[in-house]
Parts: sequence; C-alpha cells; structure tokens
Amino acid sequence: MLNATRVLRAVFLLTLVVLPEAKGQEANEEQQVSEVLDALHTAASQANFDRYFELYAREAIFLGTDATERWTRAEFMGYTKTRFETGTGWTYEVLERHVYIASGAKTAWFDERLENEGLGETRGSGVLLKENGEWKVAQYNLTIPIPNELSRDVVRQIRALVDGI
Repeated sequence: MLNATRVLRAVFLLTLVVLPEAKGQEANEEQQVSEVLDALHTAASQANFDRYFELYAREAIFLGTDATERWTRAEFMGYTKTRFETGTGWTYEVLERHVYIASGAKTAWFDERLENEGLGETRGSGVLLKENGEWKVAQYNLTIPIPNELSRDVVRQIRALVDGI
C-alpha cells in the first residue's frame, strides 16, 4: 500500500508540473496563430503581395463571399496580384477571434468576426498548418453573416439572380 501511495503522489506532482506547461505551450501556439492572422490582415490592407502570400500554405484554398470564389493559392495569387498592383488591398478590422490548437500542435482552426467598410460585419474562419515550424494559412473562408430574419429574402434574391443569368 505504501508503494501505491508513493506512485499516486508522484503522478499528482507530475500533473502539477506538466499540465501548466502544456497549457502554457497551447497559449503560446494560439498567440502565434493569432499573430499570423493579424499579419495576413495587415498585408492585405497594405496590398503587400509577397508578405500576404508567404503566410499561406503551399496547398492553400481561399473561399470568398461569392459562391464561385473557390481559389487555389495559385489562382488567388492571380486575382490578388492584379488588385494589389493598383495599390489597393482590403481592410478588415478584427472584432473577435477564437483559436483552437489540435493535439500535437500541427493544426489549428479559427473563427473571427471582422468589420469591413464596404461589407460591414463579416466572418472569417479557416485552418492553419505548421510547415517547417511556422504556422501557415491552409484554408480561409470569408462569409457575410445574414441575420435569420433576412435569410429567406436573401435566398429568394440569390435564386432570382442565378435563375436570371
């Protein structure tokens, strides 16, 4: 019985040391992911093409607000280059962000509420992967939240537009 008590005591003491360290590491990873997302928004606002795309993973996908906007990284680079060459990017102010780190700290996902001058409140969500020790955006999905009270009317308008094309 004495040995079992010692083992339990040792496990308890290890838990006191390891759990805070793991929580600290997770918070650090969350902070790193948040910094990448902040840098992404800053680079877009400054129309900084090189900086913007160095934050994306090699196989990244960008989903825009229009149903047709599903771009591979290469396709999105083509669209963005043309836009950024005018000196105009897009500016989104972060209102709220939630970041989650998967076990093993190689995958993260997030959702964020954003404010944009033209679109109003939007939502970004996506996934980041750790590539060579750095967090990279693997998928970004930009949406415009529609209040439930307006959704049926908006759907009706979208159907009318699609059917009219």
